[in-house]
Order: sequence, then structure tokens, then C-alpha cells
Amino acid sequence: MRTRSQEWAQKAYERVRLRAGEEGAGEYKDMALKFPVLVRQAGLAQALAFVQSRGKGPHRLFAEDLAQVLGYEGLSRLVEEAHGAELLAYMRLTREVLQAAEWFKRFAQALVED
Repeated sequence: MRTRSQEWAQKAYERVRLRAGEEGAGEYKDMALKFPVLVRQAGLAQALAFVQSRGKGPHRLFAEDLAQVLGYEGLSRLVEEAHGAELLAYMRLTREVLQAAEWFKRFAQALVED
């Protein structure tokens, strides 16, 4: 039986490998590297709202990929979940997002050329 983290790692690897060959891969990598810091500094809801409203195409692709790896239909559903969550659920969701985002960060560093 595989752990959640192992499943997230496999899915994140597949998404990053797919995006590494596309146009805008450098910006995708930038967001993968910066997103965990953004969540820690601003909070999950604010970080997601920022990417949703102001993110460039590759930035939004990263957030969409992250949401889908976590099992959400898309970024908008993850944003709704973050905004509507009670405190303990919000803290759990933040931890899960950070854990999955770390896999994206690692794979982006390894797979996406500068």
C-alpha cells in the first residue's frame, strides 16, 4: 500500500515532467519554488487567491496541477475549500498543500531547465 505522500510524489512528477517540455516551463518552475514560501508568509487562502487572480498562465497551471494532485477538481475548488474550512481543517489543508508543493518544488528543480 502506498502512502498519500508517495501518491502525491508520483502525480507531481508526472505533471512536472509534462510541463517541463512546454513553453513557460521556467515560470512554472519559479512558482513551484516560490509557492511554499508564499503560503508560509501569507497563508494558504491568500496565496491561492493571489495565484488565482494575478498569476500568469504558467503560475495558474502550477496551481491547477497542485489542486488536482491533492484530489480537487481544480484551483477554484481548492480555493473554496480553503475559504470555507474551519480552523483545524484549514491547518490540515495547509499542511497537505505544503507537502504536495514540496514534491513539485523538488521535481521542478530536477526536471526543468533554466
